[in-house]
Amino acid sequence: MCDYSLHGVPSRPASVGDRLVTRQFWNTTTRGFAAVKDPNVAVCLLAGTEVGFEREVERELTGFQLASFWRRKGPIHHTVARFRQINTEIQCTHHDALEFPDGEIVLLTHLRAGQHATVLQLPAQARTPAATPAKESPVKVL
Repeated sequence: MCDYSLHGVPSRPASVGDRLVTRQFWNTTTRGFAAVKDPNVAVCLLAGTEVGFEREVERELTGFQLASFWRRKGPIHHTVARFRQINTEIQCTHHDALEFPDGEIVLLTHLRAGQHATVLQLPAQARTPAATPAKESPVKVL
């Protein structure tokens, strides 16, 4: 998915192996992922997509977070994360987030721009009956 404020930005779905970069999209209040080779197109991830970063992930606090002494401000000591959406019941807020192995959840828009990541794995998709191959009936030879 792509955050609500990226709906006016060209976008495409993520694929395994995509090389991504975190960036601030022009004329929006949102940071998100873009392809390294096409930085003006937002790359939208499905919940459960796993990404690996080149280095430990760094956050950059914005707005009210700067004045909030209780928020974590240092680097995130992980290089892998799983994409998820949070607070989906609240319409006009950021939903795109990364969950790290220690359970910490960070909004994607709070990551420092310019960090490189790779899509490692997409979430498993439920198969529909039409997509499942039909079982062949056993053939009896007489």
